[in-house]
Amino acid sequence: MAGMVDKKLAELGIALPTPASPVANYIPFVRVGTLLFVSGQICLDAGGKLVAKGKLGNGVSLEDGQKAARACAINVLAQVKAALGDLDKVKQVVRLGGFINSDPAFLDGPKVMNGASDLMVAVFGDKGRHARTTVGVAVLPGDAAVEVEGVFEIG
Repeated sequence: MAGMVDKKLAELGIALPTPASPVANYIPFVRVGTLLFVSGQICLDAGGKLVAKGKLGNGVSLEDGQKAARACAINVLAQVKAALGDLDKVKQVVRLGGFINSDPAFLDGPKVMNGASDLMVAVFGDKGRHARTTVGVAVLPGDAAVEVEGVFEIG
């Protein structure tokens, strides 16, 4: 039987993809006590194609960046489900970290990350409200526009 979070995802029309395998010497998630740390997830769609490629402020629009951040958040949730087996075990989204492949003059990184933050709140309600860091970077793997990592309290 599907849990409450799975039902909410279905209501939102979201099917979690198969979690991506690590591409280097790291693991996709690690549990420490009641915290689950999820490694950065780039903006791949369910078919493994980048939702947005390139730099925000230089070829990638704010709207496309927000869609990319949302895709990253979906991929983060896929890793959480792989780690826990049941998204209802999430007690709180603690923190998201966002990395925005951006032109140095691009100042709307926080608006880009709203694509990920809004999804967490839509899925988890008040438990989805979190602390957040957003940083503009020179490049991301595969020239992805956005990468998102997360920390979750679990029970």
